[in-house]
Amino acid sequence: MRILDGTDARILLALDEDPDATVVALADRLNMSRNTVQARLRRMRESGALGAYSRRLDPAALGYPLMAFMTLSLSQREGDRAAQLVARIPEVVEILATTGDGDLLVRVVARDTADLYRITNLIVAAPGVVRTSTSIVLHEVAPSSLDGLLLTVRNVDRGA
Repeated sequence: MRILDGTDARILLALDEDPDATVVALADRLNMSRNTVQARLRRMRESGALGAYSRRLDPAALGYPLMAFMTLSLSQREGDRAAQLVARIPEVVEILATTGDGDLLVRVVARDTADLYRITNLIVAAPGVVRTSTSIVLHEVAPSSLDGLLLTVRNVDRGA
């Protein structure tokens, strides 16, 4: 993955302020050429720095307002297979390999607690899943944000 610079950070911050801005509008606003903005956005997408639009979607808008984090302990022999099977469950929206008490941290969305119970049973049924621990999210205190990092990168490149 390509490391983003201050110019990339400026473009992304401008897109955060106006997600519907055209490349021409961004270029005008940032005093850059249209080709520069377009090329940098393309490079960020191609390198994987910019993910799919669906990653910005709030699951509640799809009818899945409940979020939970599950720590999974896996059988060392079947761990990779278990992770692949768990990843196929549509309500599993993120899986991270971790250190500590468990092997995987899984972010799950559900319609309600009864639905979470159903999803938990699907996860536990995957061969290789030994144990789970679930924490239900009660309230999002601070949404995921990279604005502070973007501002830091932008300011470093400006010499601020």
